[in-house]
Formats: sequence, C-alpha cells, structure tokens
Amino acid sequence: MDVLVIGGNRYFGKRLIAILRESGHRITILNRGSSDTPAGFEHLVADRDDEAALETVLAGRSFDVVVDQVCYTPRQAEIARRVFGPRTGRYVMTSTVEVYGDEDRAVPVAEDALDLRAVTVDTGLAWEDPEFRDAHYGEGKRQAEAVFAAAPPFAWTSVRVAHVLGGDDDFTGRLAHYVRRIRAGEPIAVPVVNHPATYVYVEEIAAFLAWAVEAEFTGPVNAHSHGPLHTADLCAEIERQVGGRAVFREVADGEVSPFSFSRAYAMDNSRATELGYAFSHSSTWLSRAVSETPETTP
Repeated sequence: MDVLVIGGNRYFGKRLIAILRESGHRITILNRGSSDTPAGFEHLVADRDDEAALETVLAGRSFDVVVDQVCYTPRQAEIARRVFGPRTGRYVMTSTVEVYGDEDRAVPVAEDALDLRAVTVDTGLAWEDPEFRDAHYGEGKRQAEAVFAAAPPFAWTSVRVAHVLGGDDDFTGRLAHYVRRIRAGEPIAVPVVNHPATYVYVEEIAAFLAWAVEAEFTGPVNAHSHGPLHTADLCAEIERQVGGRAVFREVADGEVSPFSFSRAYAMDNSRATELGYAFSHSSTWLSRAVSETPETTP
C-alpha cells in the first residue's frame, strides 16, 4: 500500500514507520522539514496548517492510507478533510486517552462514553497559540475527532492512545520524574484519591497503529495494554531497579506528579480485542520500560 505519514519522526511514530517499511508498504513522510526525518523515505515538506501548501505539495498524489500523527485541533481536522478527502480511502488519526478527560467512572471507559455528535466544534478558539493548544490538548483532539465524525469524506479511525511508557528516547520526562525523586528521596505529590490508569508500551502502540493501517474498521478505538497501573506500581518497579523509597505526599488541591490522577478514566480495550488485536499485559513490559529510562542508569 501507499501510505502517507504526517509527522511521525520521533518516539512511537518513527517505530511505526519502521514497521510499515518492514511490511513492504511504500512510505511517504510529510512534515515541515524536520532535520531528524528518517532517511530512506520519500519526504514532502509542508506546514500542515497551510492548506494551500498542502494542496501544492500533494498535487496529483493519492494514497491508500493517511496516518496523521499531528492532528491536534479542529482546524487541522477540517483542513485534513478537505485536502485528503479526494486523495485517500482511509485516514488514521492518532488521538489520546485525554479525550476522556472529563470522565470519572468506576469502570473502564469504552469508546461510546464520548458522543462525538454532541461535541461542540469551535474553530474560532486560539488553536494557533502553542500554549493554548497544549493547555487544551484533550479538547483539541476531541473536537478534531468530532470534525471527522460529522461528515467523513473517507473511512477514518481515531486511535485513542493510552499513556505511553518505554524507550530511551521518551521525550516527555514523566517516568524520569519518578526515577529522580525516588533516587533523591524527594516527595512525590499525588492526589488524596489517586486512581490507576491505562498504559501501553512504546513498541506495542507502534505495532497497533501499523495493524490499524492494514485494517478496515472505522470510528474510535481505545489502544492500551491490559492491566491498569497505579502510581505505586510504577514506583515499586523503580525502587526495585534503582533502590531508594518512594515518599508520597497527598495534595488536596494543587499540582501533582505526572501519572497521578484524581479522576478515574482508565480505558476499556474490548473493541480492539473484538476486532482481532491481542494486547499484552503491562506486567510483561513494565520492567523493560523502566530500565530504558536514561535516568535509571546511574
């Protein structure tokens, strides 16, 4: 298949590209000209926010599948609908567990917990402002999904990615935060009621996205390993590998450590399982994910 990947030049995106190439697909990468774009692929340069530039660089091109790793806002989704509507038969958007950020449920959240038809799309917000976009990450993804759900010009799916762990190239620093604090004996701020969450290993989410490229299902799908993890589970594995002891400080109102959640919105991956994908259990890779964190090595 001819596959266009938008963005995807780091972390699980670059792993996805490698898997697709190994599977024999013809890969084209589109981004703004990043210097760390993997070598050996056709590379198109355009700002995905510039509709005219996209139309120019994609003139005469079509693709079996478009994988959009960097669709963060409803404006970007509307541009993607118009530009790729006549150019692809299938569109795969990487979304996020954060679309469920308003949920607080005792049971894992299934895809239909979010009614995309009821989501208000507001392209007039300050989506071009990086600070605003970062502060409204989950809302931006939610509205972007709603754009595709309203009138899809192609078969589409949004892969709602759980919190990703692993890899020595994890740029988020979230797991490293715990390693540093446990090693130094510094307190770890957590909510008074701290809920477990769903996670996925970096290699597994890349494999799932590659599987989704070749599949035919449509609509949202939750993507995560079995076995939710609590902050204490992460810290226990870090303690085992680096020594030290986690000291938790409960915070009733204020900033808490990453991977500490005052709301319960762990996802339910039953749909992906029913579609035929076999996720691993977090217990099979947690040790590896911690060991890959650069801060784990003295």
